[in-house]
Amino acid sequence: MRSIDAQFGLLKAVRRVSLTVEAGETRALIGANGAGKTTLLRTIAGAHRPTGGSIVFDGTDVTRVPVHRRVEMGIALVPEGRRLFPGLSVEENLSVAGGHRRGGYWTVERVLELFPILQERRRHRAATLSGGEQQATAIGRALMCNPRLILLDEVSLGLAPRAVAGVYESLRTLVSGGTTVVLVEQDLSRALSVASRVTCLLHGEVVLEGVASELTREQVIAAYFGTYGATAVGATS
Repeated sequence: MRSIDAQFGLLKAVRRVSLTVEAGETRALIGANGAGKTTLLRTIAGAHRPTGGSIVFDGTDVTRVPVHRRVEMGIALVPEGRRLFPGLSVEENLSVAGGHRRGGYWTVERVLELFPILQERRRHRAATLSGGEQQATAIGRALMCNPRLILLDEVSLGLAPRAVAGVYESLRTLVSGGTTVVLVEQDLSRALSVASRVTCLLHGEVVLEGVASELTREQVIAAYFGTYGATAVGATS
């Protein structure tokens, strides 16, 4: 992403954000409510059109490429709120995404292996699932597209602690397998536990960026609340 601007109504939600994510990296996007995280994620996915700047994916400019073409290229979004088809079963929700799949590792059976909590619920309608089961289904639906880059928006939002732990356990399996992930998360501890790099947004701007292991919790919290003076720590130029 190069100098991306994006508006949400009359609000300039993202301001000249530049961001590079390497293959196999897990990037955590953190920041308070209204920082621009979801808008930025939707802009990467193609669901929100930027008003300035450019987005390049593996050498190809995708700034004006529609969502379905980005999915075919290997970019998949797990939106905030899951947005499953409530009347369809777990297996049917996965299969719908499989209709737009790229060739690759992920199948319905492999998704169910990654999320054991869905095995017994595979024929149950999405509307009857718990929050954790719905989130697992939403992530599995994205994986069915065999993405090269998966965008996860608010993984733990509205989930019980036990459900969050289960989802993150499966997420660690994805990360260890080399899947490239950009993760929006309010829970700092969870985000830092899986991220290789961290980017903190404040009022639509990057205020902190660096290697997760080189940033202290105090630095991250200060950036989160807008009390950190530096613009980058541990970041490469």
